[in-house]
Amino acid sequence: LKLANVAVNRKMLAELAVNDPESFREYVNIAKTALGK
Repeated sequence: LKLANVAVNRKMLAELAVNDPESFREYVNIAKTALGK
C-alpha cells in the first residue's frame, strides 16, 4: 500500500477486514496493482 501512496495503518486494515470485507478487498486490489500483480 505504501507503493500506491495509501496511508492506512495495520489497525485500520484489521478493522476493515473484520467489519467491511468488501472495502478490504479494494485495498488488496490497490496493493496488487501497485505491485504489478
